[in-house]
Order: sequence, then C-alpha cells, then structure tokens
Amino acid sequence: SPSLPEYFVVPSSLADQDLKLYSYSFIGRRMPLWSWNHPNGSALVRMANIKDVLQQRRIDQRICNAITRSHPLRSDVYKSDLDKCLPNIQEIQAAHIKLKQLCVNEPFEEIEEKWLSSLENTRWLEYIR
Repeated sequence: SPSLPEYFVVPSSLADQDLKLYSYSFIGRRMPLWSWNHPNGSALVRMANIKDVLQQRRIDQRICNAITRSHPLRSDVYKSDLDKCLPNIQEIQAAHIKLKQLCVNEPFEEIEEKWLSSLENTRWLEYIR
C-alpha cells in the first residue's frame, strides 16, 4: 500500500505470505498497523475495512488471533469501529471553523452572555475530548 510506511510492526505469528495474501482483502491494501503499545501490554492496532464480507470473519479472526498470541499478556482483542463512533474529518473541520468564527469575528462584548452555549454548539470541545 502506498499509504503505509515502509516499515511497520506486525504480529510475529503472521507469516509474510499471509500478509501479502491478506493485504488484497483490505480497502487500499491497508493491512493492520500496530500504532501504539502501552507498558501494561495494551496495543492499538488500526486497519482498513475488509472488502469481501464473506472473507471478513476468517481474515479478522486470523489477525486477531495473531495479535493475541503476540501480546505480552495474552489478553483478548477489543475491536471498535471508529467510523461509527467518531466524527468524520468534515465534521471536525466545520466545528473548527465555527470555533474560529466565535473567537475572532464577533466582538466578545456582544456575545458574552451566550458565549459558552455558542462554544458548546460548535461541538469542537466534544470532538477534541
């Protein structure tokens, strides 16, 4: 994948041929990328969606098993679909524009009474939280 770095961490129990084979199943060939590791053994792995719904369970299970085997504490994998629980980039950009307008364009004295509610309505604080 041209959007992945040249070198990245993968679970040691996944063979190179598995990675090559599975890469074609992911949108944009974006294989799972081990992004962060905590001293307690928690790991953050991000990956693109799998194209073939019929193959999704098998590939997903194989990769999750490899992550679990490579995990220092052998804990289970918790998956979260961030597309469903996080704002998209357009929503974040719109919130930032609203925040800038609130902070720059209007004289503060005219909006002081409702400034906090206007800030809340931008959703910027919710997104950066």
